[in-house]
Order: sequence, then C-alpha cells, then structure tokens
Amino acid sequence: MRNYFYYGIFGLALGTTLSMSGFTDYAQIHSLFILQNIPLLLVFATAVGINMVGFMILTRNKATPKKKFTKGTITGSVLFGVGWALTGACPSIALVQLGEGKLAAVSTIIGILAGVWIYRRATSSVLQFDTGICGEE
Repeated sequence: MRNYFYYGIFGLALGTTLSMSGFTDYAQIHSLFILQNIPLLLVFATAVGINMVGFMILTRNKATPKKKFTKGTITGSVLFGVGWALTGACPSIALVQLGEGKLAAVSTIIGILAGVWIYRRATSSVLQFDTGICGEE
C-alpha cells in the first residue's frame, strides 16, 4: 500500500508538471514536434528525469528483470509516435487533459484502449510478436 502512495505522489508531480508547462496543449505539442519549442523539450526531459529518479528510489532494493528487444518494438514505437503526433497526447498527457476537463481527451483515451486491444489481438495471432508485456512473463 505504501508503494501506491509513492506512485501517486510521483504521478501527481508528473501531471502537475505537464499541466503547468503547457504540455497538454495541442499547439504546444505541434511546435515541439517541428522543433520550434525547445524549452518544452527540456521540460519533457525534466519530467522524464523526475520519473526515472522516482522509480529508481521505489525499486532500489528489488531485482528488475531486463527486457529483451522484440521485433514488435519498432512497429510499436512508430505507431506510438504517429498516435502522439495526431492527437497531441501520449497516455499520460491524455489523462492530464481529462483532469483539466478537455473532453477531446476522451476520444484519445478510447483510441489508446482500442489500439492496445487491437495490438494484443494482432500480436497473439497474426503477427506472432513477443509482446514482452510487463507482469505476464
């Protein structure tokens, strides 16, 4: 239960940082992707760094298994990037947008859930990718 408290604290810190920095605004994200908003890139890198430190603290005495590279990594990365560019949001940003009351985030979240569902169905049957999904090893 204590770890959930820490996860919540780090999640709130990330969400607050994303919201206050303007990272939940589509125009800002667009300017980032066309490399016109370098300060926002630095804010993003700082938020990732805060999360890295948080997870290092939370897992400092636990053995974490190394994940192997799978052939679905490239495809998944490209699809993630395309989705982010089209919607202006990754999963965490969509949740922050929803918390801000931006109703467009609902369609993004539905798209994320549908994409995960489709990916899991395709990888298990058609594409035969090793998904490497956490917790299912």
